[in-house]
Formats: sequence, C-alpha cells, structure tokens
Amino acid sequence: MAGRTITVAQQKGGAGKTTLVAHLAVAFVRSGLTVAVIDIDPQASLSRWVEARGANPGFSHQHITGWRVPAEVDKARASHDVVLIDSPPHASSDARIAVRAAQLLLVPVQPSPMDLWATQPTLALAAAEKVPALIVLNRVPARSSMADALEVEIAKLGIPVLAERIGNRTGFAAAMLTGRTLVETAPSTKGADEILALAHALRG
Repeated sequence: MAGRTITVAQQKGGAGKTTLVAHLAVAFVRSGLTVAVIDIDPQASLSRWVEARGANPGFSHQHITGWRVPAEVDKARASHDVVLIDSPPHASSDARIAVRAAQLLLVPVQPSPMDLWATQPTLALAAAEKVPALIVLNRVPARSSMADALEVEIAKLGIPVLAERIGNRTGFAAAMLTGRTLVETAPSTKGADEILALAHALRG
C-alpha cells in the first residue's frame, strides 16, 4: 500500500513549517513508520537541518523543485509509510504542486489575526486542488486567549482545527540548531508530548 503524503503549507513566512516537518518526521519514525521528507522550499532550511543530523538521519530526504516533484513523491510513497513535504512560504507554482501531490494539507497558524488572514490563499489552493486541509495552532503562548478566539474564527471558515496545539517553546529551535528535535533532546517535556500527540492524530 502506498504511503500517505502530508504537505505542510502556509503562505505566510515564519509560521514554523520547517520546524513542524522536522519534528513530525522524527515522531513518525519513533512510532515505527518509515518516513521520507521532501524539501521544495528554495531556502532549503529543512535540508540544512537534515545535513546537521549526519549521515544517517533516520529517514530519507530529497531537496527538489519544479516538475520533478510529483514523480519523486510517487516514488517515495511507494516505499515509505509517510511522505512529508515542506513547501515554499508563498503562493508559487511549486506550492501548488506540493498541495496537489498531497493526501492531506497541514496548515500551521500562529495565534494572530495576521496569520489567520494570510492563511486564506493556502486554504483556497487546497479547495481548488480538492485536497483536505487541517489547521494546527502553532507557537501558542501559555494561557493564550487569542488562540481560543482564533479557533472560533477559523471554525467559521469550515476548516477543521486539530485539538492538538503546539506551544511557543524555545526548545524547538534549540534542538533544530543541533540537527535534532525536542522529541530527542528533551523527550520528557510538554513540547515533546505535543509533537507526539500531533503525529498520533495525523496517523488517522
């Protein structure tokens, strides 16, 4: 059976896409799944993180763009349980390709009105390509009433919001700097628990 492709997309930069892809990749591997990560962002931040992990990152990795993406995604799906795509942070042809290649679009949204407004083109793209979308609230401050208010506004759009939220924690970035994830460097923390819970929810 072919694996499931999850594209993480958000038109607004700084939404935490790459950090989310990296942490989900490790979480899925730790749950016993085979994982491929595909970086189609020209900034290649995910690819640099993979390089920092060393020769055996624990999953397969490619940095590709353009017309080759659909074929490479199909190849990865044939030999992996999960394919994670890190897409460009803007409405480009590569972003459309990444959405089209997915069975699920995961859209990280920070708890701010600007982030919600910037999400509209990404959700419109998912609708146009008939790809189901899920929103995950990301970088949520502790005791954030804004996150609750944002969830109410998102509900008006008819897009499901995952119950699992990812907190605004410096540990995520600190782990990424060393080529690791919080699941590896601090597995007993709440942040690691949040990532594992999100990965479990996305397994369907």
